[in-house]
Amino acid sequence: MIEFVLPIRIYVEDTDAGGIVFYANYLKFMERARTELMRSLGFDKPALFDGLQFVVTDVALKYHSPAVLDDEITVTAVLSKASRARFEMTQQVFRGEELLVEGSVNVACVNAHNKRPKGMPKNMFATLNSQLG
Repeated sequence: MIEFVLPIRIYVEDTDAGGIVFYANYLKFMERARTELMRSLGFDKPALFDGLQFVVTDVALKYHSPAVLDDEITVTAVLSKASRARFEMTQQVFRGEELLVEGSVNVACVNAHNKRPKGMPKNMFATLNSQLG
């Protein structure tokens, strides 16, 4: 298993009036890490592939401590499961060594037109499967 790590700086736009990161923004940070992980594996258009889309079907998060304005955080993405039509990633957000947020995200491959489950491209499935170690 590879762990993809994405560094992010916290800007004013990421925070609420108290200067802490708005809870929903962690989902955006995690989306960026998943997208960049897919890009690092050679799939630079992970949201849409020739009539296919990848959609989040389930998210579970646990918040431990907030990030604040100007923090440098790292967001990780690790592929934990893969089948022909879906995959799961576990993700964490750190400030240094301190765990701020952890969770898992399930993503399904669907037909872009009718939104029904469909197998992902064989080369993508093989690549993802190879990352499971």
